[in-house]
Parts: sequence; structure tokens; C-alpha cells
Amino acid sequence: MQTTAIPISRGSDLLGTESKVSAVSWGAILGGAFVIAAVTILLLALGSGLSLSSVSPWPGSGVSATTFTVISAIWLIIVQWVSAALGGYVTGRLRTQWTGVHSNEVYFRDTAHGLLAWAVAAVVGAGLLASAASMAIGGGARMAAGVAGTAGNVSGYYVDQLFRGGHETTDGQDPRPEVARILAMGVQNGSISDDDKTYLSQLVADRAGIAQDEARKRVDGVIGQVQAAEEKAKAAADQARKATASLSFYTFFSMLIGAFIASAAAALGGRSRDDV
Repeated sequence: MQTTAIPISRGSDLLGTESKVSAVSWGAILGGAFVIAAVTILLLALGSGLSLSSVSPWPGSGVSATTFTVISAIWLIIVQWVSAALGGYVTGRLRTQWTGVHSNEVYFRDTAHGLLAWAVAAVVGAGLLASAASMAIGGGARMAAGVAGTAGNVSGYYVDQLFRGGHETTDGQDPRPEVARILAMGVQNGSISDDDKTYLSQLVADRAGIAQDEARKRVDGVIGQVQAAEEKAKAAADQARKATASLSFYTFFSMLIGAFIASAAAALGGRSRDDV
């Protein structure tokens, strides 16, 4: 069987054979991009309705931050998978048929069209993703701030505990604000000095009408509870920070999967379009 070689023109010879039509079908790309964006919004709304993207604001209720991060990661991958597959396939099916083009070039163009559709959808949805990220970060900050605020309120409660007693006196200035400041400074520094403890014990003994030893035990107990509350607040803040970082990584990973799926689906859609 005799084969005929196809000459390859170079230089100025290409000017007479170069196609005047761009290899990029922007209509198909934009159509696929809008499909990706629309399906993403629908699935994110579905996930929010199924509580896959929210945690309970009440302590001890709902899932933990770690479990929430894992569930959100799985849902993000599903969202990217489904939306990119649909949008990429639509992109491949909507583009016009290329004639006189090698099959390898057709495959490359279809793959590139799917990637472009995904990229356009990502740029269009950048505001949505930025809003979701800010909500996640803000949610973590609010959770940490809420726990810290709770610790501050509990400190006021503990200050009141110090002065409880059957013979409480009301003479002179109320020492509670000063005691609260001493406790807050001790929490900030990590410990309360012995001089401050002795001073607090004297205030409690005089104000509550109890013995010095009993006042010192009460002061030590309250300091321990305040420090425990502060440690709990720090642990919650650190957990929120780790959850936010993990969610950002999973978002990056899911978007990479979306780019790959969109490219492969566009190639499949283009092949189906040429077969039809």
C-alpha cells in the first residue's frame, strides 16, 4: 500500500494555509462554565440544607470541628466532580466540528476547552469562594472569640464566688473590679504572683467575713478554674485554626480534581459530538 506524505509548509508558506477561524469555541466554553457554576451553587445549597457545611453553635451539640472538616471536604470533592463533569461534557458537545484536523489535535483542543470552561467558572465563582472562605475563617474566629468571651464572663462569676459568705460586709469600695483585673492579668501572664494571691486572700477574708486560710483556699480554687477556662478557650481557638487550614487545603485539592474532570469530560463530549 502506497502512502502519500503530506508536505509541511514553513515560514511564509503558512500564510496561505493558516485557518482564519480561532481554535477556541468561546460559546461552548462559556456555556459549559455557566453549567459548572450553576451546578456548583445548587449542590452547595443542597449541602447547606443537609447541614454538610455548618456546625451547631451550641457547646456539646452537633459534630466536632474535625468531623465537620472531613464532611465538608468530601462534599467539596463531590460538588467539583459532578459540576465539572456536567459542564465539561456540555462544552465538548457544543463546540463546532473541526475539519481537516488531526485526531490528536482534536483531543487536545477538547481537553483545553474543558479546562478553560472550568477556569472561567472558577473566576466567575471567585466571589462566592472568597465569601465562603471568609465565612469559614470568620466562623472559626467567632467560635474562638465566643469561647474566650465566655471565659471572660465566667471570670466575673468566679469573682462573685470569692466574696460569697454569710457575713459579707459592704463597707468601703467594691473590690470586685480590682480583683477581676488581677485575675485577668494573671491569666494573661500565665500565673498569678504570691503577693497578688496574698492580697486577694486579704480582700476576700475582709469582704466575705471568713478566715484567712479559708480565703486563700477559695482564691486558689477560683484561680485554677479561671486558668482552666482560659486553656479551654485557647484549645478551641487552635482547633478552629487547624480546621480552617484543613478546609482550605481540601478546597485546593477538590478544585484540582474539578479541573481534571472538566478536561476529561470535555474530551469525552467532543468525541461523542464527532461520532454523532
